[in-house]
Amino acid sequence: MKIPQNALRDITEDPDLGIHLSDGCRLSARIWKPADANENPVPVILEYLPYRKRDGTTARDALTHPWFAARGYACLRVDMRGNGDSQGLMHDEYAPQEQADAVEVINWLAAQPWCNGSVGMMGISWGGFNGLQVAALAPEPLKAVITLCSTVDRFADDIHYKGGCLLNENLGWGATMWSYSSRAPDPALRSDWRKMWLERLEAEPFLPSVWLRHQRRDAYWKHGSVIEDYAAIKAKVLAIGGWGDAYKNAVPQLVEALPDAKGIVGPWVHKYPHFAVPEPRIGFLQEALRWWDRWLKNDTNNVENDPDYRAYLMDGVRPATWYRQRPGRWIAENSGATSHLETRTLHLTDAGLATDPAPLGQTISSPAHTGAAAGEYCAIWLGPEMPGDQRSDDGLSTTFDSAPLANDMDIVGAPRVSLCLTSDRPQAQIAVRLNHIHPDGASTRITYGVLNLSHRISAEVPTQMPRESQQVTLTLDHIAYHVPAGHRLRVSISNAYWPLIWPSPQPGTLLLSQGEITLPQRPSGQKDEYRFEPPTAADPWETIEIRPENHVRRQETDLVTGIVTLIIEDDFGKVRDADHGLINGSIARERWSIHPDDPCSARGECHWTDEIERDGIRLRTEARCAMTCDATHFHLKARIVAFENDKPVYERDVIDSIERDQM
Repeated sequence: MKIPQNALRDITEDPDLGIHLSDGCRLSARIWKPADANENPVPVILEYLPYRKRDGTTARDALTHPWFAARGYACLRVDMRGNGDSQGLMHDEYAPQEQADAVEVINWLAAQPWCNGSVGMMGISWGGFNGLQVAALAPEPLKAVITLCSTVDRFADDIHYKGGCLLNENLGWGATMWSYSSRAPDPALRSDWRKMWLERLEAEPFLPSVWLRHQRRDAYWKHGSVIEDYAAIKAKVLAIGGWGDAYKNAVPQLVEALPDAKGIVGPWVHKYPHFAVPEPRIGFLQEALRWWDRWLKNDTNNVENDPDYRAYLMDGVRPATWYRQRPGRWIAENSGATSHLETRTLHLTDAGLATDPAPLGQTISSPAHTGAAAGEYCAIWLGPEMPGDQRSDDGLSTTFDSAPLANDMDIVGAPRVSLCLTSDRPQAQIAVRLNHIHPDGASTRITYGVLNLSHRISAEVPTQMPRESQQVTLTLDHIAYHVPAGHRLRVSISNAYWPLIWPSPQPGTLLLSQGEITLPQRPSGQKDEYRFEPPTAADPWETIEIRPENHVRRQETDLVTGIVTLIIEDDFGKVRDADHGLINGSIARERWSIHPDDPCSARGECHWTDEIERDGIRLRTEARCAMTCDATHFHLKARIVAFENDKPVYERDVIDSIERDQM
């Protein structure tokens, strides 16, 4: 019997489908599929993650996968090896084992009687990364990928070494996984849950120690970076991102590198666009369905004729650490993304930003705590995480202002900065921000970039700064931003950006003798050039709240010691699953401290508490870590303690020192 395209079908769900790999490891999958799929096989959509399908991604899974299943797809959320309810152990992110397992899973899925032989991969963040990585291995059944909030370059554009600078997210995310992957399976699903849990706790790597041993763009980072060989990707790729997210650059890069790739960038933080903020949201599920129908069902719906690049051009608004909505409009490029757009160059001069070159002789010597208004590297937890008013950081930086703009300016693309710098220290860094200055002086960050000056020529073979002048260039993050006539632009440059990046080992001074910024521009307009359907979703996850969530960001200055500290407390609340009864809750805490005069006073601390409860069993992990430094080494300490019914059953400490490698 032929089923009409996308006719709504009754669906079934299995919370613990077992997928047995060739080495005997059993992966656990949650599957939603049409009830009649054995008689009428369907394509498969795979989302493959370490983030615990039973209590981690449940909220977004509920909104998304049943919706596709009712429209003729089998949707699987697979816990990868060593996580959630799956067997085995995980030793690193994006490891060859992870990708080999995914290929096995894809081939297994394609061979099932309820599958028509075609598979797509979809995912955000980790799932967006590995969708591209697995596509580069080209398993035959994998026909299409939807990658959200991901990267093509693990070294330069992930949470590790942006611009060759050590991101503090390297510790922060390492702390997250130190806690996340050490949690037990659901005791209701695994009779050997305790054994699995203790094995995980013993094997769980403290990943910051791993990552800090690769401070150059070496083979470790090239693995899994699809920028190394775009041609290896044969699947059709739809790439999606958000201007409020850390991963802004992959979408235009993929559009311009892959035949038939399409890209969408909205105003969103690190979330799926059918429930993301800031609004406006879009009908992501409908957009994804068109992609799947075309490449997994061979429906001639002409999705390949959509504009190559659709981006939300945000109106310039006053700075705020959180937005519920961003005014603006949708723009569309039919061919390519932004590399073909016209550019305008402004010169850095002693008198500010100017259309013509003029004398320049400025110093850059910022206190170590410059950067407090930068916001989170990756806004994800829905707290006050976005860049605030930049005036405080501008005051600690060297700035260059334009005259009031005679006309509206639409900046669409990645601004490029060229500077001629002399450093009095062999190791130095810069942070460059492009800001929108409102008539009353308020400063909104448009986009930014950072650069470890030892990586100015090569991230694979860094070289320290000599005493003579050096020409350096850096590309700021992609953006689409409207600056109204009468407002100003500001280029703000500092040689510190804490707590976003770890500081250089010594305070220093840079002499700036020449500079320019090239702005990609698009003619200003008034109307949307593309319209999406409104957002829709399946029924939300039903939970019973035990503890509400709460988010705190505060800055403290110790008036005795002079130490400045950013304190972050993210209580994600505690809930009971209304269906199967599992209780879960977590709290993340971070402290980032530094003395303005001493880069080597930098200290980062993270502490995660994770809990699950079921049928009188209470399991908890307390995962702590800290990072300090001196002029030659990074110093790490970490401790994990596991409790069963409030009694400790496991504990482990990690102490490590790693030499700084021109960092």
